[in-house]
Amino acid sequence: MELSLFFVILGIGIIVVILSQVFSKKARIKRKLKKAELKKIANFKNGDIAKIVGYVEIIGDPLIAPLSGRECAVYSIHVKERVSAGKSTRWITRIEDELTTKFVIKDGEHYAYVNDKNINCYIVDDQNYASGFMNDPDKNLEQYLNKKGYNSKGAIGFNRTFRYREGVLEKGEEIAVFGKGEWKDAATLGLPEKYNKVLEITSGNTEAVFLSDDTTTTKKRTIQKKARARYNEMERRYRKE
Repeated sequence: MELSLFFVILGIGIIVVILSQVFSKKARIKRKLKKAELKKIANFKNGDIAKIVGYVEIIGDPLIAPLSGRECAVYSIHVKERVSAGKSTRWITRIEDELTTKFVIKDGEHYAYVNDKNINCYIVDDQNYASGFMNDPDKNLEQYLNKKGYNSKGAIGFNRTFRYREGVLEKGEEIAVFGKGEWKDAATLGLPEKYNKVLEITSGNTEAVFLSDDTTTTKKRTIQKKARARYNEMERRYRKE
């Protein structure tokens, strides 16, 4: 009886883990971008909703990522603390921090600009840090914790156990963006006039703008609708023959 109960609890635990992975923010964004129709910026018509893939070009001064000191257009930071309760321990999210500066996405000779506050963004974490017992945080980590209202040490002076993850969107990095496109004059978007006409990306009739630098979302595998239709027509003709 006890063994059966153990396997039931184990099964429920496995299901919960799988569902949390499938329906996590990261998974939803990657799934949306991988399935989306891919278009070159130059081929967008006003009102089209599709995915673009291009390279980051920062407008003005870049951000400085707090943990690594890297120049970037976007940084995303997650900090968790290991907390003990009796015989069990768990990781609790203490900080979720994301900041963006102005940038455009370059595709050939054309540019796009995300102009919407409703953005589902997944930036790959590529820097990992840790601090805890016998492992003091460095100056950047300490300053960042203090800025966010946390102290690296506990009540009796021992280091609290933290792990830190940071991801950035750097100049020249390739990204995928999904949304509704409208062609606008650069000046009306608050961009330098040298960009001339820019494709403004908004959520439009979609649930949000989706953006990621994950390489599985930037692969140019998607067949455009017209190309797919031509392929299907050729296949039908071949079968008739």
